[in-house]
Amino acid sequence: MAEYIPKYVGTITKYVFIESPSMTPGELALRAYEASEGVLIKETCFGLQLTGVPEAVDRLIDEIRSFDPTHIFVKDRGFPPGDPRRCRANLGGARPGYLGHEREFRILRYITRGLEELDRRGEDAEVPEAEVLREKRPLLDIKRLQELIETEEQ
Repeated sequence: MAEYIPKYVGTITKYVFIESPSMTPGELALRAYEASEGVLIKETCFGLQLTGVPEAVDRLIDEIRSFDPTHIFVKDRGFPPGDPRRCRANLGGARPGYLGHEREFRILRYITRGLEELDRRGEDAEVPEAEVLREKRPLLDIKRLQELIETEEQ
């Protein structure tokens, strides 16, 4: 395998997911471009991909999240854009991480609902204690399983 030589040394890449009734990824991208100051921005179907020096990316994320705090989410990207080790142009098909994004995107509305409820209740709200789940018996007893295995071997 050829030696990997990074194109964006000293930078980080973060994904910005938006699941908002009042803002689309395109609108978010336009507002991000206005405040970007040297951060590489790529609009995606789920939001944005931001690449730049850590301080600039973090500053832009703070600005972006202020637009709609309970509907905008951020996560790190493990590989820089165009990295031949992960780029779909080199591997063919969707990136392996895309299916994870798809799954995560489906649960964002529940996280949003929880964040909005916390805001509604205020800082002094009581947080309910987690329920203790009763331990369920296994559906198949270990001894019975062993008997079935031994019967099958004969």
